[in-house]
Amino acid sequence: MNVLVTGGAGYIGSHTVRLLQSMGKNVVVYDNLSTGHRDAVKQGTFVKGDIFDSELLEDTIKRYSIDSVVHFAAFSLVGESMEKPEKYYKNNVMGTLNLLDVMIKNDVKKMVFSSTAAVYGEPERIPITEDISKNPTNIYGKTKLIMENAMEDYSKILGLKYIALRYFNACGADEGGDIGEDHNPESHLIPLVLKTCLGIRDSIKIFGEDYPTEDGTCVRDYIHVNDLAQAHYLALKALYEGKDSNVYNLGNGNGFSVKEIINSAEKVTGITIKKEVTGRRAGDPAVLIASSEKIAKELGWKPEYTNIEDIIATAWKWHKNHPEGYK
Repeated sequence: MNVLVTGGAGYIGSHTVRLLQSMGKNVVVYDNLSTGHRDAVKQGTFVKGDIFDSELLEDTIKRYSIDSVVHFAAFSLVGESMEKPEKYYKNNVMGTLNLLDVMIKNDVKKMVFSSTAAVYGEPERIPITEDISKNPTNIYGKTKLIMENAMEDYSKILGLKYIALRYFNACGADEGGDIGEDHNPESHLIPLVLKTCLGIRDSIKIFGEDYPTEDGTCVRDYIHVNDLAQAHYLALKALYEGKDSNVYNLGNGNGFSVKEIINSAEKVTGITIKKEVTGRRAGDPAVLIASSEKIAKELGWKPEYTNIEDIIATAWKWHKNHPEGYK
């Protein structure tokens, strides 16, 4: 395998790069560092470049004899997508189409695509399976669904083989503690909670405690970043083995409420967290839990991190040692 990992300096990308390297694969990280971090790339070859730069993409593919792509390079902030639609449609749709065109031109026809649970919107049933209706409620989710549909057409007509992975809530960090989650701005619950533990934030906001759940707060499915990385490897392996294009959910299949996450973080850190309850956020479903039975059955994927306190402990190690991230 000679794998090009676009967005490989980002959170999930850097963990996937580490795993692929540990499996003996030849990895080239391609990232413009607009949201990624050069220090997150500890292994492999690094090329600073943009997915709109067709000439550099083609040169990189030829120079390193690339035969597959794992595509992470995308903007992924839900709130921002609703304020700057042009940014998301341009990068996530037009940029990915440009990447696909360069791939097809150079006979690279294997892609693992970073998708999202946001393609489902308000799910019609729980747990969420891959075949339910897709009605994204935000522009980020819409851009990912557009690309899933485009790849399906490229697969039927141009011979592209792809696997799209729909993540739920990525979390945690590599147990080595040297790579982890560092977003600016940060929007994910676990790092926000841990930044409150570190005193970087004064309190953690709970957006609504009147949901129809056990403790009144939203319930989400949290999946460790190393388990996500493992799924990318298995997806890539499946494509090399000649498996057909497909789409899979990635989640633990268990839900944890906002209050459960905060309580677990208090147990892991030994620090009492100041909480601030505010009103609900528009468009926040009460419960989002994935069914990952399809990928378990077809690719043999099984999450190793199922205990939420263990997951939070890996994130705490990273944040405690890197309170300002990669700075």
